[in-house]
Amino acid sequence: MPCGAMDGYAGFEEMYRGGAIREVACLAHVRHKFVDVHRAQGSSIAEEAIRRIDALYAVEKAIHGSPPDARVRARQREAAHVFDALEAWLAAQLPTLSGKTPLAFAICYALTRMARLRPYLDQGELSVDNNPAERAMREIALGRKNWLFVGSAAGGRAAAIAATLIATAKLDNVDPEAWLADTLARIPDHKITKVSELLPWHHRR
Repeated sequence: MPCGAMDGYAGFEEMYRGGAIREVACLAHVRHKFVDVHRAQGSSIAEEAIRRIDALYAVEKAIHGSPPDARVRARQREAAHVFDALEAWLAAQLPTLSGKTPLAFAICYALTRMARLRPYLDQGELSVDNNPAERAMREIALGRKNWLFVGSAAGGRAAAIAATLIATAKLDNVDPEAWLADTLARIPDHKITKVSELLPWHHRR
């Protein structure tokens, strides 16, 4: 059974069309599809898919906090063959299923995203899923009514930049308030050619 177009926000596709921006898919979303099927039907195939995906997450747990180059080495050594086997196994299961079942949909969803998931294996700065980004966005979603009153499109852009920098500081284990206070105090006398020195990761504890 061939996999057709799957769900996902189509508006992003235009961003990827020129090649300057590349999508990296989210393994957590793939896993959730199989979890839903397993909870509803007790499918042994869905259970096996979850087990294989969890093996990839086990590698990520072991290398959490490691430098990008160390993450790449571990992923190539311990995760790449698991990833390849998962993709081949999913492809082998699909012809045995009716195309209209939730399980077939979950497998198609996974297969149409494997190529877009693969970059994480050889780029250590990438995460296996977008959970960190979604956690950072949750605060924005909770305050969405406040963002109606940013004043203008320029104000909205400034607010988005500020929110991005604050979330980046948190990811780098930097106190956002202390970083902002220090940065605002230094900006007037700081050389424009060295503005990157003010970014949050230069203030790691």
